[in-house]
This record gives sequence, C-alpha cells and structure tokens, in this order.
Amino acid sequence: MEHRNSFFLLIVVLCLALVLSAPAQVKTHGTAFGLAVGTAIGDSDPGTDDFSGIYANGFFRYVLIGPLEGQMGLSFPVSLKREDDEFAYRTVITSLDYRLLLRFLNVQQASVYAYGGLGGVYYRVKEQPSQISPETDPSGWALNSPVGLGLQFGLSDRVSLDVSGGYNFVYSDDLNLIRGDDDGGTADYDDDAFFNVVAGLTFSGEDENADPDKDGLTNKMEKQLGTNKNNPDSDGDGLLDGEEFTTHQTDPLKVDSDGDGLSDYDEVKTHNTNPRKADTDDDGLDDKAEVMTYGTDPLKADTDGDGLNDKDEVMTYKTDPKKVDTDGDMLSDGDEALKYKTDPMKMDSDGDGLNDGDEVMTHKTDPNKADTDGGTVNDGMEVNRGSNPLNPDDDVMKVAAGASIVLEGVTFATGKADITPESEEVLNKAYQAMKNFPDVVVEIRGYTDSQGSRASNVSLSQRRADAVRQWMIAKGIDGSRMTAKGYGPDNPIADNGTAEGRAKNRRIEFYRVK
Repeated sequence: MEHRNSFFLLIVVLCLALVLSAPAQVKTHGTAFGLAVGTAIGDSDPGTDDFSGIYANGFFRYVLIGPLEGQMGLSFPVSLKREDDEFAYRTVITSLDYRLLLRFLNVQQASVYAYGGLGGVYYRVKEQPSQISPETDPSGWALNSPVGLGLQFGLSDRVSLDVSGGYNFVYSDDLNLIRGDDDGGTADYDDDAFFNVVAGLTFSGEDENADPDKDGLTNKMEKQLGTNKNNPDSDGDGLLDGEEFTTHQTDPLKVDSDGDGLSDYDEVKTHNTNPRKADTDDDGLDDKAEVMTYGTDPLKADTDGDGLNDKDEVMTYKTDPKKVDTDGDMLSDGDEALKYKTDPMKMDSDGDGLNDGDEVMTHKTDPNKADTDGGTVNDGMEVNRGSNPLNPDDDVMKVAAGASIVLEGVTFATGKADITPESEEVLNKAYQAMKNFPDVVVEIRGYTDSQGSRASNVSLSQRRADAVRQWMIAKGIDGSRMTAKGYGPDNPIADNGTAEGRAKNRRIEFYRVK
C-alpha cells in the first residue's frame, strides 16, 4: 500500500508542475485518437516488481458532456516481471478497457484529468516462479479496473502531448502464479495489480461548437465570419469578436464599423454612441467631428439646447454649439436666428447702441432697426436721454411757437395745488423734452372747471401752475425758461355740464412762447 500511495503522489506532483508551467486551455474537440508508449510495474503478492519494458497504447476518445469524456483503449504487450529471487516471473498482458475521463483543472494550454474505467486483460505467464501456488492458471482473461491521473498539453490546434499514470486493479491473483499475503502466507490473499505510466500524442478533430479563444463565437461562427478563432479580438479594437457580432452588431473585422473616425470600442465604452451609425444624433456632424473637433455631445442634436442643431451652429451661423448665447446679448442663438432674425454673433445687430436682448425684452424696440419709431433719433439715443424710442413725437419738440400741449395725466389733490404721485410719469416726459431742447421757452398754464367762484378758481389754477414750474426747477430746468399763469375756468376744452368734461377742463398746458 505504501508503494501505491507514493506512486499516486508522484503523479499528482508532476501533473501540477506541468500545468503551472504551461502557456491555454486544451480539451478534446469532438473526437480524438492517440498513440503512446508506456511502461508498467507489477504489484503482486510478494511486493512491487521490477520495471518492465516498453509497450504500445492506442485509444479513441470523444466528448460526452461538458468536462466528461469517454475513451476506448488497447495496450499490448504489457510485460510484468520480477527477477533475481525465488518469486521471479514474467507475464505478458494485453489490456482492453473503457474509461471515463473528467477534466477538473484547465490552466492556459494544459488540462489535468482523472480517469476510471472497466475492462479486461488477457495474461500469459511466460516465465514461472520456482514456487507456484496451487489452483493457479498460467493464462486467461480477468476483469480490470484502471484509475489514475493524466495531463494533456497542447502543442497545436489539434495535436497535444498526453501523459498519464495510474493503477490497474486486476480481479485475479494468478498473474504471477503466486497467491498469498505480503508475508508470503496462503490465506487472505489480495488480487494482483500493476502501475503504469503512458506518454504519447493525441490527435483531435476540431469541435465546431468550441470557443478556444473565449470570444463568445464558436469555431463554426468564426469560420463563417472570417474572424480568427485563436484571437478573441480579430480587428484589435478592444471589443471581443462575440461581443461585436452578437451584442453591438458591429463588424468584428473592422476597427471602425461605421467609418466615423471613432473605434467601435470608443463608441461603445466611452462615448455611448452607435458604432453602426456615423452620425448618432442625426445633427449633420459625424460622431468624431463632434467629439474630437467641436467638443459637442454626439448624442444630442442640439448640445447647448438653444434651438439650433450643432451642424447649423457650426456650418451656417458660425455660433458656438456649446454656448446658448454666443454673443452674450441675453437672447439665445436659436431665438436670434429663427425668431428675431438678428445676428447671433453680434450683441447689437442694428448698431443703435442697445444690445438685442434689451431691445426685445426691455424697450420692445426692433433690434434690426436703429430708429424703431422713425423719428430721426436712434433707439439708443432716445433711451439714454429718456424719450420713448417707440414714439416719434418726442424725438424733437413738435409743438410750434404760439401753440400749446395739454399734459394729460397731471392731477392734483382736490381743491389743492399738491401734485399727485400719478403725475410723475407725465411730468418726467415734459422734463425730458425741456432738457433735450434747451432753447424752448414755455408758459405753464393752469385751468379749472367752472364749479365755484371765478376768483377762487383763478387763484387755484395759479397755484397749480406755480407748483408745476417749481417741480421743473427742482429737476434742473432753468426757471427763466418758464412762466406760470392761472386762467381759472377760462378757455374750456370740454363741456362743464358733465363730470367727464369738467375733469378734462381741470388741466395743465405747456404753451410754447419760443
């Protein structure tokens, strides 16, 4: 038993050493056959015998399922012998058996397997020992159970070196014609057995369902596609051939399937673009141009969300496709180009001194027209001096000398000369006109309705005219350019018989003297 354990330990150590030094996995592809030579050592009743000579071995092997394989084998002539003592003998054996092989360790180009099986041996004792046990048979058939370990080391796609060693239980104690225990007794004897070591070449057919390069494609599929069955990435783009064909539907023979300048790997793993479509977002720019040249998002037709697609920005409007408002005028490039028809590359399209955003959002002027109201003064100048760029009447003083204009909206507290807050807007416009035209001289005229006495109405209208004059002086208008006069109920402009008419008659007028 000690000899058997030592032998098995030696076989295991040798197999592991060979595996760990080997460079890709190997196994039977469909079917295989092998030719080998071996040697054997008998393990008979007196103990371990001497090494025999060389014998031949042939086998046929095929895949059953997964790592399990079947093998039919024939070995001959296996010679067992013992020399130089009273137990000396020589027996020749022919062995035929069927084995199951289980591959349990695959490292790179090597595979370790265990085997066990059942068969038969035909033995013939050629040289008999000096003492023969009774009732022994010098020749015959006996059942045989081989067990052991093997290593298959790939030399090429279809050829491998196969080394195996094992122990063969023979269900007979007649191989050396001696029966008995290890001490030479005649009772409780064990059956004979023998160790064997075999080395040879295995020739395997190609398994069309195998995937030797682990790329997800079988040999059959690789042959159909023209890819390299021994290279998991035939085109060298960083994607496995199987991943390209089954997952991404790209060409495993082309680094850049869609020809957009980005490798399939970069499209799939880095940019998440479609490796089969040169322009993933259909904006008119190919994916490489977006990524490498313009820095735009190849997954968005309008990277900056301004309403213009990236190609139109780059090719047509020359705007920045990554900036919503290229010229910084507070209008998006899309609004400028499509809605307002302004120049998205110029803050002030009409050159009037107001940027396009202020014209559209604040002043409601035409950003494409320098003088929106056509009053001869451009929008920027009107805004700066406080006149209305939408009203041509305030571009110049339209009232001729000897004529007057009613300041509609200037009101006072009832029976008093206190100017109401609501009057500020109208008075500010009058102030701007006086400021913009410094040569104008006016008489500020106050009027009342006909209610009450004339004297009290004239006095009230005078105080109100004076109040307006003082308001203008406080704003900075020279007092010498203005006089104030109260006319009471004189010169009505509406019917004093109605409340509406009386409201219109209570008014302030600017009468242009000069």
